[in-house]
Amino acid sequence: MRRRLLIALGVVAVAVVVVIGLGQTGTDNSAPTSSTISAQDAQRELAGAPAPLAALHRQANELLDGSKSTVRARLDQLRGHPVVVNKWASWCGPCRFEFPFLQETSVRYGKRVAFLGLNSGDNRSDAASFLKRFPVSYPSYVDPDEKVARSLDAGTVYPTTIYYDKSGKVQFIHQGGYATRAKLEEDVRRYALGETS
Repeated sequence: MRRRLLIALGVVAVAVVVVIGLGQTGTDNSAPTSSTISAQDAQRELAGAPAPLAALHRQANELLDGSKSTVRARLDQLRGHPVVVNKWASWCGPCRFEFPFLQETSVRYGKRVAFLGLNSGDNRSDAASFLKRFPVSYPSYVDPDEKVARSLDAGTVYPTTIYYDKSGKVQFIHQGGYATRAKLEEDVRRYALGETS
């Protein structure tokens, strides 16, 4: 009887370890399906964007060297346009899950809203590999030590999305990943564009 109990407890313990291990890998939510929008389709959709937004589109999918002053200067250059800043990392399951939503939403609203990525707490080669598989229509600033993220009050949660209105004022900070593209678009309309419905 005691031996059977020990075997049963051992089986349960192994099962728990396996379930916890699989849960931490984020396999279900970390394998995004890329957007169906090709780079050529994105360029075509974004043609004719205002000059500051067109400058972002010309840097699509690039990883730019970042510092608090460079990112702040870019935000200042974008005054007059709402801005959405998304803090992400290639290792982050929820970031990976929501990335296709950002791919599509940044094209849909890219003539009216500036999008910027902030690749924090990551290494550049992993981030570059991820962007090759899942390209976006805007650049990301590299922030390996999270100094830029802290200066923007992005907190420690991955991902975090910050919404600025066209005057440069923070309207909302969404911590955690978006479960649907519809919810992301709702927040873009509400907090970046100031639309109420």
